Amino acid sequence: MALGIIGLPIPDETILTFAGYLISQNSLHLIPTVFSAYLGSISGISISFFIGRKFGLNFLHKHGRFFHITDERIHKTKKWFESYGEWLFLFGYFIPGVRHLTALIAGSADTNYSKFALFAYTGGLIWSITFVTIGFTFGKKWNLMLEQIHKHILIIVLILLILIIIYFLIKRLIIDKKNPPTEDLKNNSHS
Repeated sequence: MALGIIGLPIPDETILTFAGYLISQNSLHLIPTVFSAYLGSISGISISFFIGRKFGLNFLHKHGRFFHITDERIHKTKKWFESYGEWLFLFGYFIPGVRHLTALIAGSADTNYSKFALFAYTGGLIWSITFVTIGFTFGKKWNLMLEQIHKHILIIVLILLILIIIYFLIKRLIIDKKNPPTEDLKNNSHS
């Protein structure tokens, strides 16, 4: 997993989904498999973060082609990073080509490591559990389900992001209704 997250052409989702299938056939055990996948994903994303911190975006522009990283992907991921910030760390795992770049860009942008780790490591756990569960749930048809997910992954991620934004907006509205401005603030704003 670590090498795939760094950007080498390793089919991470396929490996995780197949591992889930093997769990369903009693060839692997659930907890050690998910734990191993999680450790691989956070190792890879941490290495990518520190490569970004050490070498910056110039390294990607110069050597990215060896890892199938194009200037177009770098630009697109950087724009997403500017728009979605830490949420990209959380859900970027689910977008092929983006998960490889989020940590590199975060590292090169001097993002706070604790903030990065909180969101990226949580995303790594969700990602690992998701694909292992798909393989386990769909058994021998795991590869058909994986094909469908790859076809629709961007739509799925966008729907999840919209739902999260709606959740936080509703939560914010509820907090604002519970804590209306005090009379002193109202009087000061009219003077």
